[in-house]
Amino acid sequence: MSFFDILHLALRNLREAKLRAALTTMGVVVGVAVIVTMVSFGLGLQRNAVERFKGLDLFNEITVFGRSVMGLASSAFNGGGPQRVEGSAQQERGPRFVRPNKDSQRTLDDAAIAEIKKIPGVASVEPNISFTAYVRANGRTQMKTIGGALVPNSSSHFKEYAAGRMIAAGKEDETVVDESFLSSFGYGKASDAIGQTLELLMPREESAGRSENKKAMEDREDDSLSFFGLPLEGSAPERDAAAVGLAARSFRIVGVLKGEDQAGNNPGGRGFRGLMPADEIYIPLGEARRWTEEHRNPLSEVALQLARESGTLGANETEGYPSAIVRVTDPALLGDVRKRIGELHFGSFAITDQLEQLRTFFLIINSALGLLGGISLLVASFGIANTMLMSIFERTREIGIMKAIGAEDREIKLIFFVEAAVIGLVGGVVGTLSAWSIDVAANHLAYRFLLRPHGASFVDFFALPPYLWLGAILFAIIVSILAALYPAARAARIDPVKALRHD
Repeated sequence: MSFFDILHLALRNLREAKLRAALTTMGVVVGVAVIVTMVSFGLGLQRNAVERFKGLDLFNEITVFGRSVMGLASSAFNGGGPQRVEGSAQQERGPRFVRPNKDSQRTLDDAAIAEIKKIPGVASVEPNISFTAYVRANGRTQMKTIGGALVPNSSSHFKEYAAGRMIAAGKEDETVVDESFLSSFGYGKASDAIGQTLELLMPREESAGRSENKKAMEDREDDSLSFFGLPLEGSAPERDAAAVGLAARSFRIVGVLKGEDQAGNNPGGRGFRGLMPADEIYIPLGEARRWTEEHRNPLSEVALQLARESGTLGANETEGYPSAIVRVTDPALLGDVRKRIGELHFGSFAITDQLEQLRTFFLIINSALGLLGGISLLVASFGIANTMLMSIFERTREIGIMKAIGAEDREIKLIFFVEAAVIGLVGGVVGTLSAWSIDVAANHLAYRFLLRPHGASFVDFFALPPYLWLGAILFAIIVSILAALYPAARAARIDPVKALRHD
């Protein structure tokens, strides 16, 4: 028999048992629909997560770490060998979720920054300094995080402003703030803050005058002072900081960085500065470095002294920057640049590391979801086997006649395999279409009842790439054929003489 004859017989047999064939096919439809829906949901989560990373423009950035002052101090007690750096003092805090590693064997100072800039493929290097201080502006005083900004700056974090501009080159008394600064200090809109002055405040820690300042603050009965001599919100802003034992540095606000909109979009890079959590106020990098060197906390001061006494840090040598953001000219060069940075004995982190972990995580999730859906298709395979076995009992005489007139065992098996493949093909196609309908309906329901009431934009929670639905259809056909193996083998073993006597 030709293949078309076998196909004709298979389709005729299915038409003769329409209800049974339809119910069997429905089992395949449900199994395929579950697999495609669950896996497409996992792929949709992966796609949205990766696109979120791409939206941060981090694929051409590397975060480089140097030894912190804590690492320099601890190396004095370990023969000066490389140390695992777990963070620095409060004034030198690094990213909250990325830690330097054991490869950070050198101090990231200005000489090292210049050396990194010479690496082929490096577009810019932006050192990072971040610290916490009391800030006084518009009659209010609050503790805020301040970061150092390189001027001029090419970072995407400083591209869009709600008002104003970036700090001008050579202007050491200028600052830019983010939009959260406005509500914290009582400004109605971004333009209201432009041209206003803010002050950084810290208790004076000079050893020569520490006891005198302390005594003066203890003797002073002044409600404008708070704990440790730092002014509380609502204290008189016009009061001279030096008179109350405070170190102050004034800056003029020239720009307000644009923040996230209600839809969660991130036009101004708000939220992260490279891989670093964004600060609330930015001052020129040189001023930030001077401030952190002049106003260390006691832990940092002890660590620096230990490092210098041990010789791991020279008497006139600075401890360097905690980290720096290296931007490459082409994302394709990121691996080569990072390799060269490692050869310079600096630790580094790139978003590609996080993406590899993310892909591994979603591979596990998608496999688990696919396994759950596969169970449904496995159940459907028992229905296919049952349908084929029932067909054998009903067509025993017909099978005997075909074998008596010369049909081979291979042809008998092929008839049952084709029947099962047709059930799998129809079930796979209808199941895929059903999964697509479920995905569309779920997306619109989620948008209508979950996202739109909160002002969020439409999000496609499902991804249905061609390889998924084509693979699901092929998988359904293979499972159906496997389910027909035993029935087909049993049909081929029928004795034609006994079959002809069968009623």
